[in-house]
Amino acid sequence: MEEQEKRQVEEKANWNIKPYLAVGLTSFLVIVGCIAFFFLIYRYHGFTQILSQIMVILQPITIGLVFAYLMTPIVNFEEHHLMPVLEQKIKNQQKAKKVVRGVSVAGALLFVLLVIGVLMQMVIPELYKSINGMIGTLPKQVNNFMDWISDYVDNDSELSGYLEIGLTKGTEFFENWAKTEFLPQTKNIVAGLTSGVIGAVRIVFNVVIGIIISIYVLMSKESFIGQSKKLVYAIFPGKQANAIIHTVHKSNEIFGGFISGKILDSLIIGILCFICLYLMKMPYTVLVSVIVGVTNVIPFFGPYLGAVPSAILIMLANPIQGLYFILFILVLQQVDGNIIGPKILGDSTGLSSFWVVFAILIGGGVFGIPGMIIGVPVFAVIFYIIRNILNYALKRKQLPQDSESYIFAEKLDTDQNQLICFQKDQEEVQKKDKKKSRLLEKMTDKKGHKKK
Repeated sequence: MEEQEKRQVEEKANWNIKPYLAVGLTSFLVIVGCIAFFFLIYRYHGFTQILSQIMVILQPITIGLVFAYLMTPIVNFEEHHLMPVLEQKIKNQQKAKKVVRGVSVAGALLFVLLVIGVLMQMVIPELYKSINGMIGTLPKQVNNFMDWISDYVDNDSELSGYLEIGLTKGTEFFENWAKTEFLPQTKNIVAGLTSGVIGAVRIVFNVVIGIIISIYVLMSKESFIGQSKKLVYAIFPGKQANAIIHTVHKSNEIFGGFISGKILDSLIIGILCFICLYLMKMPYTVLVSVIVGVTNVIPFFGPYLGAVPSAILIMLANPIQGLYFILFILVLQQVDGNIIGPKILGDSTGLSSFWVVFAILIGGGVFGIPGMIIGVPVFAVIFYIIRNILNYALKRKQLPQDSESYIFAEKLDTDQNQLICFQKDQEEVQKKDKKKSRLLEKMTDKKGHKKK
């Protein structure tokens, strides 16, 4: 006891405030810098205008990089199978590699265009028929739907009165909105349509330029990879550079596995939806299947976003079939979430359900639909980086890295550097450990082998 008291007195005497002042000053400067950066972005309009102009200028390059990234697995697959064949025919290896790369890039581009063309050839005529038929029969379907509702509530006078009042108020609201809001804004609507057409032409032009850029990127992808690694090793120290490159490899693994798996999963769901709806003789089979398959790319919320407009379309044609469709979608999404999705995607992101929903909400709130699609892999990369940083810090402190060890933790014994658990919980853990050891003893013999 006396030695501990002497040690505490010596620690108080040797206590130095300078490190704490340095930490406090650093924290203050970081907070001030963050606030200044926030006002620079959101308050200074010139900066945001310049940033938006740069994003518009770089849009073709962004599209080209995305195309190149999506076509890289196809190029690698073709190179893997073409290289052994051409190496036997072409003696110069450098020339053989260039020929294989050019053929692989051209083959990948033709494959993607062929798939898109086949899908458009199969889907667009059916979509045109469905939409044209829907436009032609929509007034009749609405009248039939209203007649069905009126027949259903005809015996209930009170409910029919409420519906009549609601329809009257809705009609008055629509008339007032058309007079006060819609008609005065017709000029703006026409101007918006004109700008929309110009924007669509610009997007097509950017896509064409992006495809050309993607070809250049794929032809010399090793050169770009080497330049990027050279830059990282030149700027950062060895350990930090290795950590950055390892993180980039892991990010590529997460993004590649998630995006390719999600596209394949959505394609399977769209085909299954088409087959089942065709057998159930549902209206707008192709249109609904396309909507369900495309929206399935968005994790978690996508199936429900696609099911709502599809159910409304089917209900207008046949209310009973609309209810059957809702039940079918619920069953289909359970099959996708529990069987098809896990088999294809596996644990590519390493995120729990809570963090998946969190990532989708944040990504959708900031970037809209594209944010909902890429929000999960982006957050998975951030989660992976944070987890590695925490594990490294815990390893330096010689503390356990698994989260289960901290569930019953009450405090840390600084002298022995051990976690102290709650007494009751610790006793329960010990009892569980004893039960496990007894079961293992029963299942194994004296030599430690499992009993038959």
